[in-house]
Amino acid sequence: MNLTEPHRHGLARLAAWLGLLACLTASAADPFVAGADMSLLSYFESNGIAYRDNGQVGDALAILKHHGVNCIRLRLFTSGPAQASADPYDYINNLAYTLPLAVRVKNAGLKFMLDFHYSDTWADPGHQTTPAAWTSLSFTQLVSQMRIYDSNCIAAFRAAGALPDYVQVGNEITGGLLWTNGAVPGNNAATQWPKLAQLLTAATQGIRDAAGTQMPKVIVHIDSGADWPTTQWFFDNLIQTQHVACDILGFSYYPFYHGSPGALANCLTNAAWRYGKPIFVAETAFPWTNSVWTTNLYGFTGTTNGQAAYTLALVQIVKNVPQNLGIGIFWWGTEYQELYGVGEAGFDTASFFDASGNVLPAADVLGQAAAPLWLQSSLAGTNLNLQWPLSGTGLGLTTATNLSPSATWTPVQAAVAATGMVYQTSVPLDAVTNRFYRLQTN
Repeated sequence: MNLTEPHRHGLARLAAWLGLLACLTASAADPFVAGADMSLLSYFESNGIAYRDNGQVGDALAILKHHGVNCIRLRLFTSGPAQASADPYDYINNLAYTLPLAVRVKNAGLKFMLDFHYSDTWADPGHQTTPAAWTSLSFTQLVSQMRIYDSNCIAAFRAAGALPDYVQVGNEITGGLLWTNGAVPGNNAATQWPKLAQLLTAATQGIRDAAGTQMPKVIVHIDSGADWPTTQWFFDNLIQTQHVACDILGFSYYPFYHGSPGALANCLTNAAWRYGKPIFVAETAFPWTNSVWTTNLYGFTGTTNGQAAYTLALVQIVKNVPQNLGIGIFWWGTEYQELYGVGEAGFDTASFFDASGNVLPAADVLGQAAAPLWLQSSLAGTNLNLQWPLSGTGLGLTTATNLSPSATWTPVQAAVAATGMVYQTSVPLDAVTNRFYRLQTN
């Protein structure tokens, strides 16, 4: 499939007599999602944390947007006011807190992903605690509650002008949710998988009830980004056996927790071929300093350059998922900075902001993955230099001598290097009267 359309560039006058033409390229697909989880942004700001770009204090959302981030992920807890007041770090992300932050996201011109945790506090592979107010409900009542809760929340976001573009029905639910009712495999897998399916189906129906014709994309998110056997076990049961509907598969991948980049590539590739659904890396992070994580970094260094290099490698893995099904990456703890007395599990050293609050190069790398796709050219003696942004990852450079519908486009054999945040190559000028270049899927 061709994703690009040739057009004359700014060197048209030179091209007229050199017989060369480069291409202006534009992707026909939706833009890649360069996402950032900023769930505690308001909390950090209320504790005096500032965010900077080249030393200048600014709004963190505007800073990230300037560097190319195009979507913000916010988690949602079921906690009450007393819980949020007593322990803000662990309980503050309820509707009263998240709704105004979501409005800020939308007003900043960014897309919004809502991450339902279905718990008063953190939900993850080791914790899927049923909300305190729901513990006395029967399973049938829990199913009804999931639909009502999702519908009421989505209605609130919609009324505020902050309807999500994407919604996660649960966070890292490899072991299910609302334990023990929705746990998998549980003591009886034949019973537990249908229960999880009912809960997720009710959650999605609640979203649909409130969203109507503006239905967000629904994501099922597990943690096993580098674990294909677990991924296959989970989605075979959920999708192929229980027929739970979703739009996107989400995975967490932290190299220091989950394994090698190669294992991630294998898992995402297998998932794409087996399930045929778009894929997000819904959570990732990598340290910009070696003060916390020093092992299982797979050749990348705990430095600002190492963090940027990791981000580039991750972009390349996701964009090379078969059938163009790798559609986005979300950085977790993007807003984290050191806050005295708060246990941040080291993620203040793996955010997009350094110890002084300045935005780091990794933000640019992730942002470039979603940049407008331009194939730019310049002359250097007897060579034509071509370059394009990271959003062109996974595309091949091709050439033809005419623009007719039947033109034959052949791969350019010159070596392509990833330098900084662009790809570049150099090709010799030849005697052909006209030569055209474009990017297309391999």
